[in-house]
Amino acid sequence: MEKSKVYYTNLRTKPGVSLLKKLRNLVKQAGIEQIDFKEKFTAVKLHFGEPGNMAYIRPNYVATVVDILNSLGAKTYLTDANTLYKGKRDNAVDHLKSATVNGFNPLQVNCNVIIADGVKGTNYQAIPLEGAKYCPAPKIGQAIADSDIFISISHFKGHEQAGFGGALKNIGMGSASIAGKLELHSSSQPKVNVEKCIGCRICEKNCNHGAITVNEERKAVIDYNKCVGCGQCVALCQYEGAVLADWDTSEVLNYKIAEYSKAILKDKPHFHISLIMNVSPECDCWGHNDVAIVPDLGMMASFDPVALDQACADMVNHAPAINTGCYNHGGEDDHNKECSCHGTDDKFKVLHPDTDWQAGLRYAEEIGIGTRQYELIEVK
Repeated sequence: MEKSKVYYTNLRTKPGVSLLKKLRNLVKQAGIEQIDFKEKFTAVKLHFGEPGNMAYIRPNYVATVVDILNSLGAKTYLTDANTLYKGKRDNAVDHLKSATVNGFNPLQVNCNVIIADGVKGTNYQAIPLEGAKYCPAPKIGQAIADSDIFISISHFKGHEQAGFGGALKNIGMGSASIAGKLELHSSSQPKVNVEKCIGCRICEKNCNHGAITVNEERKAVIDYNKCVGCGQCVALCQYEGAVLADWDTSEVLNYKIAEYSKAILKDKPHFHISLIMNVSPECDCWGHNDVAIVPDLGMMASFDPVALDQACADMVNHAPAINTGCYNHGGEDDHNKECSCHGTDDKFKVLHPDTDWQAGLRYAEEIGIGTRQYELIEVK
Protein backbone atom coordinates (compact mmCIF):
# COMPACT_ATOMS: atom_id res chain seq x y z
CA MET A 1 0.00 0.00 0.00
CA GLU A 2 1.25 3.47 -0.87
CA LYS A 3 2.32 5.62 2.06
CA SER A 4 -0.08 8.36 3.15
CA LYS A 5 1.14 11.92 3.45
CA VAL A 6 1.11 13.40 6.94
CA TYR A 7 2.03 17.07 7.22
CA TYR A 8 3.77 18.37 10.32
CA THR A 9 4.79 21.73 11.75
CA ASN A 10 6.69 22.37 14.97
CA LEU A 11 5.81 25.03 17.50
CA ARG A 12 8.70 27.39 16.95
CA THR A 13 7.57 30.92 16.11
CA LYS A 14 9.08 34.27 15.23
CA PRO A 15 7.78 37.81 14.61
CA GLY A 16 5.11 37.63 11.92
CA VAL A 17 4.74 33.84 12.19
CA SER A 18 2.42 32.92 15.05
CA LEU A 19 1.19 29.43 15.95
CA LEU A 20 -2.16 30.25 14.36
CA LYS A 21 -0.45 31.25 11.12
CA LYS A 22 1.55 28.02 11.23
CA LEU A 23 -1.66 26.04 11.66
CA ARG A 24 -3.21 27.85 8.69
CA ASN A 25 -0.16 27.08 6.53
CA LEU A 26 -0.17 23.45 7.67
CA VAL A 27 -3.81 22.86 6.84
CA LYS A 28 -3.53 24.51 3.44
CA GLN A 29 -0.34 22.71 2.45
CA ALA A 30 -1.89 19.43 3.55
CA GLY A 31 -4.51 20.04 0.85
CA ILE A 32 -7.75 20.96 2.59
CA GLU A 33 -8.59 23.31 -0.31
CA GLN A 34 -8.88 20.29 -2.61
CA ILE A 35 -12.29 19.64 -1.06
CA ASP A 36 -15.29 21.42 -2.58
CA PHE A 37 -16.91 23.10 0.44
CA LYS A 38 -19.26 25.42 -1.43
CA GLU A 39 -22.65 25.40 0.33
CA LYS A 40 -21.81 22.03 1.95
CA PHE A 41 -22.77 21.26 5.56
CA THR A 42 -19.39 20.79 7.19
CA ALA A 43 -19.14 19.15 10.61
CA VAL A 44 -16.02 20.06 12.59
CA LYS A 45 -15.75 17.32 15.20
CA LEU A 46 -13.83 18.07 18.37
CA HIS A 47 -13.94 17.53 22.12
CA PHE A 48 -15.14 20.65 23.96
CA GLY A 49 -13.48 19.55 27.20
CA GLU A 50 -15.10 18.64 30.50
CA PRO A 51 -15.21 21.79 32.66
CA GLY A 52 -12.25 21.77 35.03
CA ASN A 53 -10.00 20.03 32.51
CA MET A 54 -7.51 22.49 30.99
CA ALA A 55 -5.79 20.23 28.43
CA TYR A 56 -8.45 20.55 25.72
CA ILE A 57 -7.74 22.38 22.45
CA ARG A 58 -7.83 26.16 22.75
CA PRO A 59 -10.69 27.64 20.71
CA ASN A 60 -8.23 29.97 18.92
CA TYR A 61 -6.90 27.01 16.93
CA VAL A 62 -10.40 25.87 16.05
CA ALA A 63 -11.36 29.40 14.97
CA THR A 64 -8.41 29.42 12.56
CA VAL A 65 -9.67 26.25 10.87
CA VAL A 66 -13.24 27.55 10.82
CA ASP A 67 -12.10 30.75 9.09
CA ILE A 68 -10.50 28.68 6.34
CA LEU A 69 -13.65 26.60 5.89
CA ASN A 70 -15.91 29.65 5.86
CA SER A 71 -13.69 31.33 3.26
CA LEU A 72 -14.19 28.26 1.06
CA GLY A 73 -17.98 28.60 1.27
CA ALA A 74 -18.69 25.88 3.84
CA LYS A 75 -21.76 25.83 6.09
CA THR A 76 -19.59 25.17 9.11
CA TYR A 77 -20.62 24.00 12.57
CA LEU A 78 -18.74 22.56 15.54
CA THR A 79 -20.10 19.35 16.97
CA ASP A 80 -19.67 16.61 19.54
CA ALA A 81 -22.01 13.93 20.90
CA ASN A 82 -23.21 13.57 24.47
CA THR A 83 -21.37 11.39 26.96
CA LEU A 84 -22.45 8.03 28.32
CA TYR A 85 -21.21 8.81 31.83
CA LYS A 86 -22.97 11.36 33.99
CA GLY A 87 -21.25 14.74 33.95
CA LYS A 88 -21.52 18.20 32.45
CA ARG A 89 -21.78 16.95 28.86
CA ASP A 90 -24.33 14.13 29.10
CA ASN A 91 -27.19 16.22 27.67
CA ALA A 92 -27.29 19.00 25.10
CA VAL A 93 -28.27 21.75 27.55
CA ASP A 94 -25.30 21.19 29.85
CA HIS A 95 -23.05 20.24 26.94
CA LEU A 96 -23.67 23.59 25.23
CA LYS A 97 -23.01 25.40 28.51
CA SER A 98 -19.72 23.54 28.85
CA ALA A 99 -18.73 24.38 25.28
CA THR A 100 -19.55 28.04 25.87
CA VAL A 101 -17.59 28.18 29.13
CA ASN A 102 -14.55 26.71 27.37
CA GLY A 103 -14.73 29.26 24.56
CA PHE A 104 -16.54 27.35 21.82
CA ASN A 105 -19.23 29.85 20.91
CA PRO A 106 -20.07 31.95 17.82
CA LEU A 107 -18.28 35.02 19.15
CA GLN A 108 -15.01 33.16 19.62
CA VAL A 109 -15.03 30.65 16.74
CA ASN A 110 -17.32 32.33 14.19
CA CYS A 111 -19.73 29.41 13.81
CA ASN A 112 -22.45 27.67 15.78
CA VAL A 113 -22.20 24.62 18.01
CA ILE A 114 -24.61 21.73 17.45
CA ILE A 115 -24.74 18.76 19.82
CA ALA A 116 -24.81 15.83 17.43
CA ASP A 117 -27.23 13.46 19.14
CA GLY A 118 -29.79 15.91 20.50
CA VAL A 119 -31.02 16.96 23.91
CA LYS A 120 -30.91 13.56 25.61
CA GLY A 121 -28.51 11.70 23.32
CA THR A 122 -31.25 9.77 21.55
CA ASN A 123 -31.13 11.50 18.15
CA TYR A 124 -29.03 9.26 15.95
CA GLN A 125 -28.85 7.47 12.62
CA ALA A 126 -27.85 3.83 12.31
CA ILE A 127 -25.44 3.57 9.36
CA PRO A 128 -25.20 0.02 7.92
CA LEU A 129 -21.60 -1.18 7.67
CA GLU A 130 -21.17 -4.13 5.35
CA GLY A 131 -18.79 -6.79 6.64
CA ALA A 132 -18.53 -5.37 10.16
CA LYS A 133 -17.45 -7.92 12.78
CA TYR A 134 -18.59 -5.98 15.84
CA CYS A 135 -20.96 -3.12 14.95
CA PRO A 136 -23.13 -3.87 11.89
CA ALA A 137 -24.98 -0.54 12.11
CA PRO A 138 -23.09 2.14 14.10
CA LYS A 139 -25.38 4.61 15.84
CA ILE A 140 -24.05 8.02 14.83
CA GLY A 141 -25.23 11.38 16.16
CA GLN A 142 -27.69 12.77 13.61
CA ALA A 143 -25.94 16.11 13.09
CA ILE A 144 -22.78 14.25 12.11
CA ALA A 145 -24.57 11.67 9.98
CA ASP A 146 -26.29 14.54 8.13
CA SER A 147 -23.04 16.35 7.30
CA ASP A 148 -21.77 16.54 3.74
CA ILE A 149 -18.12 16.90 4.81
CA PHE A 150 -16.41 15.75 7.99
CA ILE A 151 -13.43 17.54 9.56
CA SER A 152 -11.83 16.34 12.80
CA ILE A 153 -9.62 18.40 15.11
CA SER A 154 -8.15 16.19 17.81
CA HIS A 155 -6.16 16.76 20.97
CA PHE A 156 -3.62 13.94 21.00
CA LYS A 157 -3.20 12.43 24.49
CA GLY A 158 -3.20 9.24 26.51
CA HIS A 159 -6.42 7.37 27.22
CA GLU A 160 -7.23 4.99 30.04
CA GLN A 161 -9.26 2.57 27.89
CA ALA A 162 -7.95 2.93 24.34
CA GLY A 163 -4.28 3.58 25.17
CA PHE A 164 -4.29 6.95 23.46
CA GLY A 165 -6.90 9.32 22.13
CA GLY A 166 -6.27 10.71 18.66
CA ALA A 167 -8.15 11.11 15.40
CA LEU A 168 -9.88 7.71 15.33
CA LYS A 169 -11.12 7.97 18.89
CA ASN A 170 -12.32 11.53 18.32
CA ILE A 171 -14.15 10.33 15.21
CA GLY A 172 -15.49 6.91 16.21
CA MET A 173 -16.15 7.28 19.92
CA GLY A 174 -16.86 11.00 19.89
CA SER A 175 -19.45 10.85 17.11
CA ALA A 176 -21.40 7.96 18.61
CA SER A 177 -24.75 8.69 20.24
CA ILE A 178 -25.25 7.55 23.82
CA ALA A 179 -26.67 4.28 22.49
CA GLY A 180 -23.61 4.02 20.27
CA LYS A 181 -21.25 4.63 23.17
CA LEU A 182 -23.01 1.85 25.07
CA GLU A 183 -22.38 -0.47 22.12
CA LEU A 184 -18.74 0.62 21.97
CA HIS A 185 -18.02 0.18 25.66
CA SER A 186 -20.10 -2.80 26.65
CA SER A 187 -20.02 -6.47 25.70
CA SER A 188 -23.54 -7.00 27.06
CA GLN A 189 -26.90 -5.35 27.60
CA PRO A 190 -27.42 -2.70 30.30
CA LYS A 191 -28.47 -3.55 33.83
CA VAL A 192 -30.41 -1.83 36.62
CA ASN A 193 -28.61 -0.46 39.66
CA VAL A 194 -31.42 -1.24 42.09
CA GLU A 195 -30.04 0.99 44.86
CA LYS A 196 -30.18 4.08 42.66
CA CYS A 197 -33.39 3.35 40.75
CA ILE A 198 -36.23 5.53 42.10
CA GLY A 199 -39.01 4.02 39.99
CA CYS A 200 -39.67 7.18 37.96
CA ARG A 201 -40.75 5.05 34.95
CA ILE A 202 -38.89 7.21 32.41
CA CYS A 203 -37.06 4.14 31.10
CA GLU A 204 -40.30 2.13 31.00
CA LYS A 205 -42.15 4.82 29.06
CA ASN A 206 -39.35 5.34 26.54
CA CYS A 207 -38.20 1.78 25.86
CA ASN A 208 -39.05 1.16 22.20
CA HIS A 209 -39.03 -2.60 22.72
CA GLY A 210 -41.17 -2.92 25.84
CA ALA A 211 -38.26 -4.51 27.68
CA ILE A 212 -38.52 -2.50 30.92
CA THR A 213 -41.20 -2.52 33.57
CA VAL A 214 -41.27 -1.06 37.08
CA ASN A 215 -42.25 -3.65 39.69
CA GLU A 216 -44.28 -3.33 42.89
CA GLU A 217 -41.15 -2.26 44.76
CA ARG A 218 -40.75 0.68 42.37
CA LYS A 219 -37.63 -0.76 40.78
CA ALA A 220 -37.03 -1.13 37.04
CA VAL A 221 -36.70 -4.66 35.70
CA ILE A 222 -35.25 -5.51 32.29
CA ASP A 223 -36.66 -8.40 30.23
CA TYR A 224 -33.54 -9.55 28.39
CA ASN A 225 -35.62 -11.57 25.92
CA LYS A 226 -36.88 -8.22 24.59
CA CYS A 227 -33.87 -5.95 25.28
CA VAL A 228 -31.79 -5.19 22.16
CA GLY A 229 -29.10 -3.24 24.02
CA CYS A 230 -29.91 0.09 22.37
CA GLY A 231 -28.93 2.10 25.47
CA GLN A 232 -32.05 4.29 25.51
CA CYS A 233 -32.53 3.61 29.22
CA VAL A 234 -28.92 4.57 29.99
CA ALA A 235 -29.32 7.75 27.97
CA LEU A 236 -32.51 8.85 29.70
CA CYS A 237 -31.89 7.84 33.31
CA GLN A 238 -30.90 10.84 35.41
CA TYR A 239 -30.22 8.80 38.56
CA GLU A 240 -27.63 6.28 37.30
CA GLY A 241 -30.25 3.55 37.68
CA ALA A 242 -29.60 2.11 34.23
CA VAL A 243 -25.91 1.42 33.69
CA LEU A 244 -23.41 -0.64 31.71
CA ALA A 245 -23.20 -4.28 32.74
CA ASP A 246 -19.69 -5.14 31.56
CA TRP A 247 -16.88 -3.17 29.94
CA ASP A 248 -15.24 -4.47 26.77
CA THR A 249 -11.52 -5.12 26.51
CA SER A 250 -9.21 -2.43 25.15
CA GLU A 251 -8.63 -4.41 21.95
CA VAL A 252 -12.32 -4.91 21.20
CA LEU A 253 -13.08 -1.29 22.11
CA ASN A 254 -10.47 -0.14 19.58
CA TYR A 255 -11.87 -2.49 16.93
CA LYS A 256 -15.34 -1.04 17.47
CA ILE A 257 -14.01 2.52 17.33
CA ALA A 258 -12.45 1.69 13.96
CA GLU A 259 -15.77 0.37 12.62
CA TYR A 260 -17.63 3.44 13.86
CA SER A 261 -15.00 5.63 12.22
CA LYS A 262 -15.43 3.81 8.92
CA ALA A 263 -19.21 4.27 9.03
CA ILE A 264 -18.83 8.00 9.69
CA LEU A 265 -16.25 8.64 6.98
CA LYS A 266 -17.61 6.49 4.18
CA ASP A 267 -19.09 8.25 1.17
CA LYS A 268 -18.07 11.77 2.24
CA PRO A 269 -14.93 13.93 1.96
CA HIS A 270 -12.95 14.15 5.20
CA PHE A 271 -9.82 15.78 6.58
CA HIS A 272 -8.06 15.48 9.94
CA ILE A 273 -5.92 17.65 12.22
CA SER A 274 -4.16 16.64 15.44
CA LEU A 275 -2.52 18.94 17.98
CA ILE A 276 0.24 17.25 20.00
CA MET A 277 0.12 19.68 22.90
CA ASN A 278 -0.62 19.21 26.61
CA VAL A 279 -0.28 15.47 26.05
CA SER A 280 -2.06 14.50 29.23
CA PRO A 281 -1.95 10.86 30.36
CA GLU A 282 -5.73 10.53 30.30
CA CYS A 283 -8.81 11.66 28.40
CA ASP A 284 -10.26 15.19 28.31
CA CYS A 285 -13.51 13.76 29.70
CA TRP A 286 -12.18 14.03 33.25
CA GLY A 287 -12.85 17.24 35.18
CA HIS A 288 -9.10 17.60 35.72
CA ASN A 289 -5.90 16.90 33.81
CA ASP A 290 -2.57 15.62 35.01
CA VAL A 291 0.77 17.08 33.92
CA ALA A 292 1.79 16.32 30.31
CA ILE A 293 3.88 13.21 29.66
CA VAL A 294 6.08 14.84 26.97
CA PRO A 295 6.83 18.41 25.87
CA ASP A 296 4.51 20.06 23.35
CA LEU A 297 5.59 18.65 19.99
CA GLY A 298 3.62 20.25 17.16
CA MET A 299 0.63 19.99 14.85
CA MET A 300 -0.18 17.44 12.12
CA ALA A 301 -2.75 17.14 9.33
CA SER A 302 -3.71 14.48 6.82
CA PHE A 303 -6.53 13.05 4.75
CA ASP A 304 -5.71 9.67 6.38
CA PRO A 305 -6.67 9.43 10.07
CA VAL A 306 -4.87 6.09 10.50
CA ALA A 307 -1.55 7.45 9.26
CA LEU A 308 -2.12 10.59 11.32
CA ASP A 309 -2.63 8.60 14.54
CA GLN A 310 0.41 6.43 13.82
CA ALA A 311 2.59 9.47 13.16
CA CYS A 312 1.44 11.19 16.36
CA ALA A 313 2.00 8.05 18.43
CA ASP A 314 5.48 7.58 16.97
CA MET A 315 6.42 11.18 17.69
CA VAL A 316 5.24 10.97 21.30
CA ASN A 317 7.01 7.67 21.89
CA HIS A 318 10.25 9.04 20.45
CA ALA A 319 10.06 12.22 22.54
CA PRO A 320 11.76 12.58 25.92
CA ALA A 321 9.44 12.05 28.87
CA ILE A 322 8.85 14.96 31.21
CA ASN A 323 10.53 14.08 34.50
CA THR A 324 7.75 14.99 36.93
CA GLY A 325 7.29 11.81 38.93
CA CYS A 326 6.14 8.30 38.20
CA TYR A 327 2.66 8.23 36.62
CA ASN A 328 2.19 4.63 37.67
CA HIS A 329 2.61 5.64 41.30
CA GLY A 330 0.46 8.74 41.36
CA GLY A 331 3.35 11.10 40.67
CA GLU A 332 4.53 10.75 44.25
CA ASP A 333 8.05 9.52 43.49
CA ASP A 334 10.67 11.02 41.23
CA HIS A 335 11.67 9.02 38.16
CA ASN A 336 14.63 6.75 38.72
CA LYS A 337 16.53 4.33 36.55
CA GLU A 338 14.63 1.33 37.90
CA CYS A 339 11.21 2.86 37.28
CA SER A 340 9.42 1.26 34.30
CA CYS A 341 8.17 4.71 33.23
CA HIS A 342 11.69 5.88 32.47
CA GLY A 343 13.12 5.62 28.95
CA THR A 344 10.31 3.50 27.51
CA ASP A 345 9.63 3.17 23.80
CA ASP A 346 5.88 2.81 24.41
CA LYS A 347 4.68 5.46 26.81
CA PHE A 348 1.01 4.56 26.32
CA LYS A 349 1.55 0.94 27.37
CA VAL A 350 3.38 2.09 30.48
CA LEU A 351 0.65 4.58 31.37
CA HIS A 352 -2.15 2.07 30.79
CA PRO A 353 -0.73 -1.49 30.86
CA ASP A 354 -4.09 -3.17 30.15
CA THR A 355 -4.57 -1.34 26.85
CA ASP A 356 -3.42 -2.11 23.32
CA TRP A 357 -3.44 1.09 21.26
CA GLN A 358 -1.90 -0.62 18.24
CA ALA A 359 -4.84 -3.01 17.91
CA GLY A 360 -7.12 -0.24 16.68
CA LEU A 361 -4.66 1.00 14.06
CA ARG A 362 -4.04 -2.51 12.76
CA TYR A 363 -7.76 -3.15 12.43
CA ALA A 364 -8.47 0.29 10.92
CA GLU A 365 -5.87 -0.48 8.25
CA GLU A 366 -7.36 -3.95 7.71
CA ILE A 367 -10.86 -2.61 7.07
CA GLY A 368 -9.64 0.04 4.66
CA ILE A 369 -9.87 3.33 6.53
CA GLY A 370 -6.22 4.15 5.82
CA THR A 371 -2.68 2.92 6.26
CA ARG A 372 -0.14 2.98 9.09
CA GLN A 373 2.59 3.68 6.55
CA TYR A 374 3.21 7.38 6.17
CA GLU A 375 5.53 10.00 4.76
CA LEU A 376 6.08 12.86 7.19
CA ILE A 377 6.31 16.20 5.37
CA GLU A 378 7.48 19.16 7.42
CA VAL A 379 5.83 22.53 6.86
CA LYS A 380 7.98 25.50 7.88
